[in-house]
Amino acid sequence: MKQWSLKKLKHFFVAVVGITILIIGIAMIVLPGPAIVVIPLALGILATEFAWARRLLHMVQERIQRSGTNTKNNNGQNHRDKSF
Repeated sequence: MKQWSLKKLKHFFVAVVGITILIIGIAMIVLPGPAIVVIPLALGILATEFAWARRLLHMVQERIQRSGTNTKNNNGQNHRDKSF
């Protein structure tokens, strides 16, 4: 039997945990639950080991930042959200 190095074991563990949480988060899109929190959490876990997850996480972060700064007030005028 082949010996698994500690690095490969960590890579495997992160993949299993991250993908499991990601699947749960995707299911929460149609089921009750905080999908908007769980999906970025899963991507954050996967981003520690996978470049594709890191890129996807950055895309999600940019989209969240853009949606928060381009809100409109009651008069229909754009204003910057200063709650952060």
